Amino acid sequence: MSALTETELVEAVRQGRREGQTEMVSRYAERVFAMIARQVPDMMDAQELTQDTFLRAFSHIDSYAPHKASLSTWLCRIAYRLTLDHLRRRRPVIVAMEDNTDISDEELEAELSTGREERIEQLMEVIDELPDDERMLLTLYYFEDRPLAEITYITGIEPAALANRLYRTRKKLYRKLNN
Repeated sequence: MSALTETELVEAVRQGRREGQTEMVSRYAERVFAMIARQVPDMMDAQELTQDTFLRAFSHIDSYAPHKASLSTWLCRIAYRLTLDHLRRRRPVIVAMEDNTDISDEELEAELSTGREERIEQLMEVIDELPDDERMLLTLYYFEDRPLAEITYITGIEPAALANRLYRTRKKLYRKLNN
């Protein structure tokens, strides 16, 4: 099978051609699975959510708008929503209390980016305790290394609100690490 361009790939999926679906999965499944697996501890659930992401993509391919996002980003948007829905059904709701401690971006970055192995392990434990939506934001921004514009598209959160939520989430991590 020859490599299809993204446009040809989308058109093949729109036409219901098996080769388009197969190539879409082979190109993007690993990345989609990795994003989901960082959030969902059960690998069987992560695999199922990955499959659901592609099934939803195949059935809603007509809603894909290449001028708004790349195919990879569109698939991550679908995976993001399915994963959050899955996590909400499985986890109790946690209401976080905000505090008004002022911490500069520099202090946050210095504290959260330390390379010490034990600190990284502690940071990962604290991240796992965060609410699902905050964990997903950190995953997209730090682990997936996605720009804010893509995260805005994936999550549907306005840019200013997204930057604010990332700051508040990082601040929460800082507080938990220093308690």
